[in-house]
Amino acid sequence: MISKFFLNRPVFAWVIAIAIMSAGALSIRFLPVSRYPNIAPPTIAVEAYYPGASAETVENAVTQVIENVMTGLDGMIYLSSTSDSSGTSRIEATFLPGIDPDVAWSKVQNKVQQATASLPQVVREHGINVTKATRNYMMAIAVICDNGSMDKIDLMDYAKSNLEKILARVPGVGEVQVYGSEYSMRIWIEPDKLTDYGLTVEDVIAALKAYNVEVSAGQFGGAPAVKGQRLSAPIIVQHYLKSPEEFKAIPIRVNTDGSIVKMKDIARVELGSERYDILAEYNGQPAAFIVIRKMPGANSLKTADRIKAKLNEMSKYFPPGVKVVYPYETAPFTRAAIHEVIKALYQAIILVFLVMLLFMGNFRATVITSIAIPVVVLGTFACLGLFGFSINMLTMFAMVLAIGFLVDDAIVVVENVERIMNEEGLSPRQATAKSMEQITSALIGVGLVLTALFGPIAFFPGSTGIIYRQFSMTICATTVLSVIVALVLTPVLCASILKPIPKGHEPAESAPRFLRPILLQFDRGFFKIRDIIVGLVGHSISKTLRYIFVYCLIVVGLGYIFLRMP
Repeated sequence: MISKFFLNRPVFAWVIAIAIMSAGALSIRFLPVSRYPNIAPPTIAVEAYYPGASAETVENAVTQVIENVMTGLDGMIYLSSTSDSSGTSRIEATFLPGIDPDVAWSKVQNKVQQATASLPQVVREHGINVTKATRNYMMAIAVICDNGSMDKIDLMDYAKSNLEKILARVPGVGEVQVYGSEYSMRIWIEPDKLTDYGLTVEDVIAALKAYNVEVSAGQFGGAPAVKGQRLSAPIIVQHYLKSPEEFKAIPIRVNTDGSIVKMKDIARVELGSERYDILAEYNGQPAAFIVIRKMPGANSLKTADRIKAKLNEMSKYFPPGVKVVYPYETAPFTRAAIHEVIKALYQAIILVFLVMLLFMGNFRATVITSIAIPVVVLGTFACLGLFGFSINMLTMFAMVLAIGFLVDDAIVVVENVERIMNEEGLSPRQATAKSMEQITSALIGVGLVLTALFGPIAFFPGSTGIIYRQFSMTICATTVLSVIVALVLTPVLCASILKPIPKGHEPAESAPRFLRPILLQFDRGFFKIRDIIVGLVGHSISKTLRYIFVYCLIVVGLGYIFLRMP
């Protein structure tokens, strides 16, 4: 018998209990924390930018091209896309629940590569981003300047060029999107002057491509070098243009009389923003907004803390007057929700302890059953890590509900041991051995029944299954661990902690003196109620047909009320 084996080896039972608790304590450290489990199926986003294009042009030239190659992707449920007048195309591919986001990302990336050759050149130059992220934003960050030394374009450029890539590398971040763009050289062509000189926009573009290039012309003294040569130097022919003056000096056309039409003659050249279709303000001040989506399965609280720590570390290098604020953040709500559930868990543990003390009337017996709580709760956290779940509202709520019946098995063991000591006057060890012979099969049977009750919920399909699976598996893990503790650890505790009870005496008689009158009075009232219930059960057994008829009337009445309810 299992319990007899551990009664003879109590140290082994303690080792198992400590191992369960240690595994749970380590799991708590590494388990992700979120408000709710990842209910939404994996979503992969594809973003492309076609500057200057209308929404219809973006739809026809970019969005539809990418959608066509992604049709029939394995495991994909549906596609959703948007094409707006700012030139942005966003396509979201949603996959079946349970598919690995990394595998889904790889599939989408391969399909996008097939479509790249059919996209406009300017779209390919800007690049196509394929990211895995959740649908909802986790955090919004506003970059503002208190002293007014930086305008909105300065702030957007700073956020885009200095913050975006660093935040994207923070563990747990799935996607970083800056509402703004970097500095760009803007050339505003004046159509009247262009017509006066007999030029076209294509002439201007051709001149830009010809002069705004990086040319590699080789080296002086490159290999193979002549004997005795010690130095080599690169030949610099042409760099990318950097200042508005350099762009203004670009020759568009050389006339037959030797005159030159330059860029400054037909256009206004200035350093400006790449895009002007975004206006961002925070409390009336110019701002650059950075929105962040977390990676699927990432720890929301730790990711938010890492982002703030990274920005705090970078703040010492910010330009004077620049700081970051957080207009939107989900981490405080998640932290508050988890805190409330944990508080409910502690309250449930305290209430269970008090109720057990009241009904069992023995402080030592109450301590024995209470020891099962931390062992089972920490063991359940280890099971959450094994199942790949997170610490969220559903798993914690399941633990709160399970607190009430995770001690039931231990209570059954302790009460039966006390009953045998009371009726037969055996020592705690002898009473424990005899008790476990009587109730081991009952404990296993109760565990199987509870598991059979909650287990099937884990097999619900779709998003409903994701919601209830974590709840169901948490309760099942708690139930199984409760039975294991009742068979392994609780008998050892009973044999070593309980005091012998003289034959015919109640456990409450050995309670502390200040509690003894209360517990004895409660026991007398409880036993009266018990006797009444036993009498009613005996009467119902002797009058079976009468009580079956009453039961049928109750069922019919309930059915009638149910059908009549609006």
